[in-house]
Amino acid sequence: MATLPVSRDPGVVAVSGGADSVALLRALAGCRTGPLTVAHVNHQLRGAESDADEAFVRQLAAELGLQCRVKSVDIAALGGNLESTARRVRYEFFAELATELGAGWIATGHTADDQAETVLHRLVRGTGIQGLRGIAACGFAGEPAKPQAAIIRPLLTVTRAHILDHLAELGQTFRDDSSNADPKFTRNRIRHELLPLLRTFNPDVVASLARLAEHASEAHTIIIDKATEVLAKAERPRVGGTIILDVADLGTSRAVLRAVLRLLWEREGWPMDQMDADAWDRACAVADCKVPACDFPGGISARHAGRVVQIGPRK
Repeated sequence: MATLPVSRDPGVVAVSGGADSVALLRALAGCRTGPLTVAHVNHQLRGAESDADEAFVRQLAAELGLQCRVKSVDIAALGGNLESTARRVRYEFFAELATELGAGWIATGHTADDQAETVLHRLVRGTGIQGLRGIAACGFAGEPAKPQAAIIRPLLTVTRAHILDHLAELGQTFRDDSSNADPKFTRNRIRHELLPLLRTFNPDVVASLARLAEHASEAHTIIIDKATEVLAKAERPRVGGTIILDVADLGTSRAVLRAVLRLLWEREGWPMDQMDADAWDRACAVADCKVPACDFPGGISARHAGRVVQIGPRK
């Protein structure tokens, strides 16, 4: 089905009970890996159905002779966007579990279809090269100051249709999440309405979108490398919490300048959730000396002062 990583390190496998994660677990259980631990989060969003998912995952882990660890959280009670909150809770749990177990990696069951849906979702909302990268094939979990585990997504090039065929051959059952059919979620409409329509234009649209994500990732890496160089050259000694950038050394393309500013925001821990495309364009306009000053979400401001740009918390 896919070439899976073989490691002697202990690993954590995220299993929701759906087809993708079940196929991943079955595949990894058949490899010569280190000890595996199944990780499941019960989001308590679908009542008895969520509990049945948990019971299914526990039973499957037991049949495979694997330890199963479950976290039960009332996601709705936490507030905020359900999808983003649930994702944050899941990855925090996986990272904590990996640290506790000394696991070197965490595997998730994201597929090529997930990649295509993610790219389309970001296109619909309005994104740049960074968003077009889609889901990363690998990354890291945990906080920088703490031990981290690699996040791997071995099925990212495998289609959902292939996975369903594989499970049918194995005679392996899985759970269907009824919320995946709810049209109030944009991703579900992309999955059930937009992607089928796009397949009438290009039957291999999933593979095409996956290649787009790969090419965007390569381009983004080049831009970030250049932006890192520019930031190091342009930055001057800060004044309190204010960052000072020499305008002469910022003279570069708009794409690199935008990346410089994003690097700065990320490094300083300034709020980025509300920094949309318009906000980044306004920040670039200040850095380009096209406007004298501008305020941004989270109490951050930027202003042009002679030969420098000053960026930091509003005073």
